[in-house]
Amino acid sequence: MDPLYVVLISCLAALIGLALGHAGARLLDRFRLKSVRIQAEQIAKSAREEADKIKKEAELKAKDDLYQQREEFKRETEQVRCELREQERRLARREDGLEEKSRDLQRRERNLDNLKSKLNERKNEVEKRALEMEKLIEQQTRKLHEITGLNRDQAEKILMERLERELSTTIAARIQKFEEQLRQTVEERSRRILAAAIHRYAAEHTCDTTVSSVDIPSDDMKGRIIGREGRNIRTFEKCTGVDVIVDDTPGVVIVSAFDNVRREIARLALTKLIQDGRIHPSRIEEVVAETQAEMEKHIWDVGRQAVQEANIAPLHDKLVQLLGRLKFRTSYSQNVLQHSLEVCHLTGMMADELGLDGRLARRCGLLHDIGKAADHEMEGGHPKIGAQLASRYGETSREVLHAIAGHHDDVTIDHIYTVLVAAADAISASRPGARRETLEKYVKRLEELEAVASGFPGVEHAYAIQAGREVRVIANASQTSDSDAIKVCHDIAKAIEEQLHYPGEIKVTVVRETRAVEFAR
Repeated sequence: MDPLYVVLISCLAALIGLALGHAGARLLDRFRLKSVRIQAEQIAKSAREEADKIKKEAELKAKDDLYQQREEFKRETEQVRCELREQERRLARREDGLEEKSRDLQRRERNLDNLKSKLNERKNEVEKRALEMEKLIEQQTRKLHEITGLNRDQAEKILMERLERELSTTIAARIQKFEEQLRQTVEERSRRILAAAIHRYAAEHTCDTTVSSVDIPSDDMKGRIIGREGRNIRTFEKCTGVDVIVDDTPGVVIVSAFDNVRREIARLALTKLIQDGRIHPSRIEEVVAETQAEMEKHIWDVGRQAVQEANIAPLHDKLVQLLGRLKFRTSYSQNVLQHSLEVCHLTGMMADELGLDGRLARRCGLLHDIGKAADHEMEGGHPKIGAQLASRYGETSREVLHAIAGHHDDVTIDHIYTVLVAAADAISASRPGARRETLEKYVKRLEELEAVASGFPGVEHAYAIQAGREVRVIANASQTSDSDAIKVCHDIAKAIEEQLHYPGEIKVTVVRETRAVEFAR
């Protein structure tokens, strides 16, 4: 067969196939379109039916909600109506009560008007009687003046003198009576408490001095301490702020300073230098700086140990450091830290005896002299300085601050803990061996006691005896009666309390006697 014919037949068959395929595709598309239209109509119909159903359900639900809202509105309306009716009833009752009160007030006003009129009448009568009494008194006064021959001022003076004499006797008798009662109760109680506290607490008493001695192995060491042309000793004194005394005393070098901290630093540093053997300016500065650092740590350890011994923790670190510095502070040659610990324990014991807070009392006693650690750096007395430092470093207790500020009667005493601290302070200061008193201060205190006692009328002589623990007063028997002597004794004791400062107590004895002297010849 001819190939061209075959190709033509194949092309014709392909065209016929394409025509048939196209016609079939169009028929298929028409069929699909028709089926889609039928499905769309069915979906639209079902959607319309569903929408109608939802619409009916929504209408029914809306009707139900409307019915429920109407019922709820009716209930609320009925409740509001009931409340309004109840308020109306209450208002009606209140109006009735107000009307009753108004009628009562009107009755009271009428009664008050009646009383006022009666009082006015009585007032007029009293005024009339007062005028009559004044006239009678004037008449009687004139008659008395005529009878006695005295004017008004003279009569008043005589009457006041008589009353003063009678009252002075009565006052003296009452003072004596009350003093006896107080002496029987207060002294017995206070002596028992003080004796118990002193008996329970016993401490050693040693007095510090203002010099320290350093032992040296041989007298040749003195030359090395002094150095060439004195440069070693000058450097040492400049670094430590003390005086080094190198004299003929064998085997000893004296370190002298009023500041005990500096003196202790110098003593320790000099001991280290002597043991080391290398003594020259640079080594001196190095050892002194090292000793100062060790002293600061030692002060901290001492303060912390004091707080632990007193059992008053917690305490601010600065207050702990100040307590440690008190170990190197003396008062009348008495170590202030040991004194503070003793006052702390005595105050706590007395507080326990009285049923008070022993822990708070110990805190007051330990901190009462804290101002002495900084009194050379701040202005004012140590009670004021101590109260300021304690308040600055977190002490909030009013009792503690008042005890610090008032244990020397610098302020008005408002707390019992201040009284206990003052008593314990006096006990610690006056115990044998606790303090040293210079002769000048001792004589001055005796002279002040005698001067205070001699300043009262009727006193001829006053003598301070028993180291100032008693004042013996000799009264003029012709100018002073027995009752006057009791009153003068009380006044002298009061004046000593107000004007002088002293440890413990002072006994005042007034002696009044009449002596008759004759000579047989």
